Amino acid sequence: MADNQQTSSAAVCRGCGTMQVHHRLLDSDPDYVRRQAQLEELAYRARRTSAPLREGCTRIPVVVHVVYQTPEQNISREQVDSQIAVLNRDFRQQNPDREQIPEAFTELAGDARLQFSLATVDPDGNPTEGITRTQTSHDSFDVDDSVKSSASGGQDAWPADRYLNIWVCQLRAGLLGYAQFPGGPAATDGVVITYTAFGTTGTARAPSNLGRTTTHEVGHWLNLRHIWGDDGDGCSGSDFVDDTPNQAGPNSGKPTFPSISCDNGPNGDMFMNFMDYVDDDTMVMFTRGQVQRMHAALDGARSSIGEQVACTS
Repeated sequence: MADNQQTSSAAVCRGCGTMQVHHRLLDSDPDYVRRQAQLEELAYRARRTSAPLREGCTRIPVVVHVVYQTPEQNISREQVDSQIAVLNRDFRQQNPDREQIPEAFTELAGDARLQFSLATVDPDGNPTEGITRTQTSHDSFDVDDSVKSSASGGQDAWPADRYLNIWVCQLRAGLLGYAQFPGGPAATDGVVITYTAFGTTGTARAPSNLGRTTTHEVGHWLNLRHIWGDDGDGCSGSDFVDDTPNQAGPNSGKPTFPSISCDNGPNGDMFMNFMDYVDDDTMVMFTRGQVQRMHAALDGARSSIGEQVACTS
């Protein structure tokens, strides 16, 4: 492993709790196990047959549930809008910092053809700005999904077959966000982001102030795994994507290219991928293989959400 690759506790402090949620559901929900198996079978077939992507773009309505204890945590509409703008750039391969992609990986970068917009109609058919605001007595929340229920100090999800639910709150120290993979319970489906890592303005704080925590977690929501395969620091894990190099573990901070691990030279780790753990200003790409995996999720467990539209810039 190269010296500039960090896989110590500092890397883990980017704090994605998605795999904790995944393993909890595997242990407690037989239906989740079955649905995950079906989803992986669909993803495997798409991967092996190079299945064509769905036509046009998929526009996904978003509801942002702001759950706050202090006025600072009650983030502004401007901050919410800044995060939606980041998602639209990152998932369309229109982020200006994609120029940082090393030449060795440029041809692998992919456009996911996803567009995100705040919901304009609530579940009852009433006009909405796509933001709910709930004051809570909780100092912070964890990966136990309590922020997703009004009974436990949070806010109930809107129907997960119609909306991408994003909760913004104070998460415990060291936890930036987490997501639920497709196939989980509808009542807890969505993404949770700490309020200091959401968007690009307001309370967003470096090095997590460019909205990439949400890009990362929405990637999980669309069935992407961490790029190193979640096997600790070993070389046997897989993210089930063919065009992401095998790597030993998460990178953190701002590695320099190439960062070698798992005999993956000369180009090394694709640490600039959105599904690694580097700083926001260092993660800049999805691959075509990851795009194919996301589309398999959209054709499977996520098939009821969003609408296909013409792609626009």
